[in-house]
Amino acid sequence: MLTPGQAADCPRFTTVLDRIRIPGPAGRPRTRPAAVAADKAYSSKANRAYLRRRRIAAVIPEKADQQANRKKKGSAGGRPVGFDPERYRQRSTVERCFQKIKTWRGLATRYDKAPESYEAGLYLRGSIMWLKLLTSIT
Repeated sequence: MLTPGQAADCPRFTTVLDRIRIPGPAGRPRTRPAAVAADKAYSSKANRAYLRRRRIAAVIPEKADQQANRKKKGSAGGRPVGFDPERYRQRSTVERCFQKIKTWRGLATRYDKAPESYEAGLYLRGSIMWLKLLTSIT
């Protein structure tokens, strides 16, 4: 989902997850991943509630201020959020992909103001990354 360059990604969290399609060996694609690994920016009550409703495991660390507020409330603050550090480490794969995409200066700095041009650049960069992967395998 393409958003304005200055806009935060967090408000689009549910929209992006609603659009996910995970192809399987047969049948229609799944629309519910087993887990979502995200950084602290996505650690909000709304996002966690959305993931709970859809029965998706949240692998999102809790922000320090949220932790402090929860602890300040005592037993009324609820339990600490579940967090799997092993699963969270796998998020680095996505971060490395973003770094490869941003090696193109135009994509990193968002020179293209037209959304269509920027999206075309993303598709082109993704295609080149895929072709390089194919040639390194063979």
